[in-house]
Amino acid sequence: MTHMDFAHPYFGAFVMFVVTFTAFGATVWLSRYVSRKIARLDTEKLKTTLYECGPEVTKQPNTISTQFYLVALLFILFDVEIIFMFPWAVNFKLLGWFGFVEMLLFITLLSIGFLYAWKKGALEWHSIK
Repeated sequence: MTHMDFAHPYFGAFVMFVVTFTAFGATVWLSRYVSRKIARLDTEKLKTTLYECGPEVTKQPNTISTQFYLVALLFILFDVEIIFMFPWAVNFKLLGWFGFVEMLLFITLLSIGFLYAWKKGALEWHSIK
């Protein structure tokens, strides 16, 4: 091809997408750069000092158990799979036996995944002691 074709109907939308993407990236980078230059870094001592009375402040790592993330991920996974059942229920008569068998296969695979997660202990909630 010896020349560029600027007459494509979506060329303007593509250019706007690229410009928006570049402007967003530049704005995020600039705001991060400016905030790091302006931020006060000497406030750490103030945060750990005593306020009037009370026990001495000790820094503890803020750790969140991965169990929260695993349960949330499983919830989203099974919730999205359940959403696929709604169109099937709406068109149940139209799909006939083929749709029924297909949904039984889908529910079977969903149940196998649920039982696998249950056997692996992904649904067990460990107490924090």
